Amino acid sequence: MDKVFKALADDTRRRLLDRLHEHNGQTLGELCERIAMTRQSVTQHLALLEAANLVSTVRRGREKLHYLNPVPLHEIQERWIDKFERPRLSALGAVKRRAEEAMTDKPTFVYVTYIESTPEKVWDALTDADLTAAYWGHSNVSDWKQGSRWEHVRTDGSGVADVVGTVVESERPTRLVTSWAAPEDEGRDDAYSRVTFDIRQHGDIVRLTVTHENLADDSERAAAASGWAAVLSNLKSLLETGSPLPQEPWLVP
Repeated sequence: MDKVFKALADDTRRRLLDRLHEHNGQTLGELCERIAMTRQSVTQHLALLEAANLVSTVRRGREKLHYLNPVPLHEIQERWIDKFERPRLSALGAVKRRAEEAMTDKPTFVYVTYIESTPEKVWDALTDADLTAAYWGHSNVSDWKQGSRWEHVRTDGSGVADVVGTVVESERPTRLVTSWAAPEDEGRDDAYSRVTFDIRQHGDIVRLTVTHENLADDSERAAAASGWAAVLSNLKSLLETGSPLPQEPWLVP
């Protein structure tokens, strides 16, 4: 939280967040066009925003795209606004909505979390059928070779897969890319979304970035935003404590 407040205290860093609020997924060059300072200075400000988890980055070929991450702002809202029953600040709401808006040919939702684990264990937690059943409510089933089919299978014994797709990239333990579609839409190219898991060592912990792109509409983007937050919180709990959360976080009490 201290890093978040420090990052927000600087006018230049707030303006960079404004730029991403207006148009998410920008390169360093695009951000520099509207900031009157050197690329080196902008890079330093972006590094502080990334350290505060307010900005996340995704590599696209030679480009590095920057995305606004609304999670720390949401945590500020919960701790410093909601508990005092003050109205939600319109700026925070606008940032969150903009962060989840669709962008043509760019990831529509990016979620970053940090886990006390190893890249190998995080990879296994995403791909092992028994482990995914423990925290996701479904088993992810595949041999996880590039080009192979994968299925998101219910754990009720029915064998029903609610999501199917193809393993697009598989580089254990750092990168997994899969396509997603409902079984009834399988084979329709326009029906697939795409999920990328980037797993990176971050000192003694692991930085996991989940990028979900090509979502169909606003309701699907909203479902992705809440769904990934719940699933990844459960994954983090399982790896750090040995047990998932005591309540399935996607269920409303």
